[in-house]
Amino acid sequence: MEVQAWIGLVLILLAPVIWLYGNDLMQRPRFALGALCIFLYVGAEVSIGSLIVNYLKQPGVMNLDITSAGKMIPFYWGGAMIGRFVGSAVLRVVNPGKVLAGVAVGAVALILISSYTTGSVAGYSLLAVGLMNAIMFPTIFSLACEGLGARAADGSGIINVAIFGGAVLPLATGTLADASGSLTLALLIPVACYVVICAFGVYAARPAPQYADA
Repeated sequence: MEVQAWIGLVLILLAPVIWLYGNDLMQRPRFALGALCIFLYVGAEVSIGSLIVNYLKQPGVMNLDITSAGKMIPFYWGGAMIGRFVGSAVLRVVNPGKVLAGVAVGAVALILISSYTTGSVAGYSLLAVGLMNAIMFPTIFSLACEGLGARAADGSGIINVAIFGGAVLPLATGTLADASGSLTLALLIPVACYVVICAFGVYAARPAPQYADA
């Protein structure tokens, strides 16, 4: 990529950060961490979805040709759809923060299993991360906006901007994969994202603080 293109990309990515800087809602820890987690979640989900074909093609994983590997992608995104129905039932009876922390731990565990195994186990365990992703976006969204009251609309707008993580983190993951020559090492970026999401789930399991302008 030419220097001018890199400069343009950096400016585009900095725009949301500059816009968010100084916003009073970002001074509220629960909301700010929730917005960060939306950034991280979307980035992690797209990162895995973007590299999974090349990952499954590896001789040490499933050694598939590109067509066969491409046909496996629906398992990743389909798992997210199925998990949404199961997760919605679980969320009715279990604290959402605890559920969020649990599925984040599950995502980390599946990535680590994939990283330290070979063959079908390595391939299907990474595909199964889609199941863990299923309830993350709506749960993070609702936990972050909880307690905002009249400011909920403002918070929703900020969180919608935070999805630009889907543009930033896949680029970072791909860059790390190219620099290291290892897709497995590049998965450390999604792992780090899920660790932060788990921490937010534990934090947000407590009642949301109430503010005077809520």
